[in-house]
Amino acid sequence: METVAPFKEVVEEIKEAGGEAFKYCFQCGLCDTVCPWNRVRQFSMRKLIREATFGLTEIDGEDIWRCTTCGRCPQRCPRGVKQIEVGISLRRVASNYEVFPASVRSARTARASLISEGNPLQFERKKRADWAKDLPVKTFSEGMEVLYFVGCYFSFDPRMKKVAVATAQILDKAGVNFGILGEKENCCGESIRKTGSEDVFKSLAKENIKTFIDNGVKKIIVSSPHCYHTFKNEYPEFMVNFEVVHISQYFSELIDTGRLKLSRSYAKKVTYHDPCYLGRHNDIYDEPRNVLNKISGLELVEMTDSRKDSLCCGGGGGRIWMDTPKSERFSDLRLMQAKATGAEVLVTSCPYCITNFEESRLNLEYQDALEIKDITEIIHEVI
Repeated sequence: METVAPFKEVVEEIKEAGGEAFKYCFQCGLCDTVCPWNRVRQFSMRKLIREATFGLTEIDGEDIWRCTTCGRCPQRCPRGVKQIEVGISLRRVASNYEVFPASVRSARTARASLISEGNPLQFERKKRADWAKDLPVKTFSEGMEVLYFVGCYFSFDPRMKKVAVATAQILDKAGVNFGILGEKENCCGESIRKTGSEDVFKSLAKENIKTFIDNGVKKIIVSSPHCYHTFKNEYPEFMVNFEVVHISQYFSELIDTGRLKLSRSYAKKVTYHDPCYLGRHNDIYDEPRNVLNKISGLELVEMTDSRKDSLCCGGGGGRIWMDTPKSERFSDLRLMQAKATGAEVLVTSCPYCITNFEESRLNLEYQDALEIKDITEIIHEVI
């Protein structure tokens, strides 16, 4: 029988990331019962934790890259094992050794683009504000009401640029004195951190923080839950605290205070998908629904697996850059759940969710059965 030597670096890296919590696991398996992977294939977070405890992790395998950091297993764990922190620490070891299985190598390309251009999508930094060139959008300056931190997908992705444009037009109509940073803006760094590239994350974060301070930024509104989570929960590690508001929260506030009027009807049945990093990670469930419920004619219906039980789209944890076989895409399952409600529109508020849902809509041939919308796009239609 082959003897496998413990990989001591794995144990030390995990300890540094999450203390001794990983040793509290008593192998109850509750993490596996809620993990979305087990709806499409066999996968065991419990096994990963057990192997890591003894330093027996296969850092060259696929399994350490599967976790989407959706937050379901920490939610259920009775021992506070910190599964996400353990998983990220394993990826840090693999990244340090440049060990990437074939399905993960595109994340390495994203990392290179982040280092050179400040975004993971291989676009030139100088084109970051091109989406706004035909709009009366100003460069942020000290004294403005808010900074609209656009984010990478909304700046460059053809589908998501439509959401950025709608956001700017809504803010303008509401009389909000806002600006953007354009090419001075970097990726928030959330997803690359989740793939184990800690140094790249720190570099991006420090550059953003310096830019915010130099430009007198105090309040930041964001369209991406991943930017929201990072600015609110991870940037304070650098001893800074900015007021951070997700766009769904901000729209709810603008509507409630009368600054934004919803004058048109939207006579469709709609179902709302809770993004992992807006819902489970940050408890923002009500504001998006409050906004939708204020729209005349709109009928809101809930899917199976909603709110804290929402089914992950599969894009978190850096997996938006990794290859997932068609038969293993959570987003396909989510669209089936949406269709089962009888909804005409699946609405959400996350660029990763929309990207995956649009792809699944093609895979399932749902083009005529279901529209995919960001909540911003629906508000834009009714103001």
